[in-house]
Amino acid sequence: MSFAPPAALPQPFFLATGSGKRFCLFHPAQGNFVRGCVLYLHPFAEELNCTRRVAAQQARALAQAGYGVLQMDLSGCGDSEGHFVDATWEAWLQDARQAHHWLREHASGPLWLWGMRAGALLATALANDLGEPCHLLLWQPAVSGQQQLQQFLRLHTASQWLGAGKASGQTPAQMLDNGQPADIAGYTLSPALARGLAAARLEPPRSSPGQLVWLELSAQVEPALSPASEKQLAVWRDAGWAVSAQALSGPLFWQTVGTDDAPALVEATLDALAKAAAPATPP
Repeated sequence: MSFAPPAALPQPFFLATGSGKRFCLFHPAQGNFVRGCVLYLHPFAEELNCTRRVAAQQARALAQAGYGVLQMDLSGCGDSEGHFVDATWEAWLQDARQAHHWLREHASGPLWLWGMRAGALLATALANDLGEPCHLLLWQPAVSGQQQLQQFLRLHTASQWLGAGKASGQTPAQMLDNGQPADIAGYTLSPALARGLAAARLEPPRSSPGQLVWLELSAQVEPALSPASEKQLAVWRDAGWAVSAQALSGPLFWQTVGTDDAPALVEATLDALAKAAAPATPP
């Protein structure tokens, strides 16, 4: 009788930076063949908490498939030091740079930047800074930071509508425009972070084109990529990226804190990365 070797346990640690410690979780590549390394960049505000379960499932699955995976809580987020109100887009990008540096010292193989929602914007910004080629794995990517910011601001309107009282005083958008922080859905958003997020764009990096895996979930029985996504993907193809895009049926798990699983998304991710690594078939 043969027994499968035990899976390597994730390794939690705090990465020291110039502005405090960042909580990280490293999943070592398993098996005899290392396929690459993956840096995960999480979504914005409460979406981080909503997506932890599925992101952890995917990270473990990638490690079992031979990828070293690093997850980091950005400054002011999750279990990292700092306060959300003090976070800036540039500080988060600096966190991502340091995470990449650590990952490259502890894992080998082709590099994948994996971003979800606003994390996809951060992944493409980081790709512009790197002195090496990389591939991108984007889950439900925000096509612009301005769009993500507007969605976040609407949470305040929703809370006003659900509450007993009427809206009074300045709106969060007006407060941010006037240089004041705004409290939205339990988070204090600074004008600096709002400006940095609003300026972010989901654009092909200036580095050498690589593989782009773009995956979306839909509550529809027969999901399809949105027209906005198709328009974005055409830009990436024109820039020379090898694009693999797919819409899947599954729970919109980034919207609610719960116990949703997304097995179709996890399997599609593994399949897409396996195909991206396979040598091209000659015509």
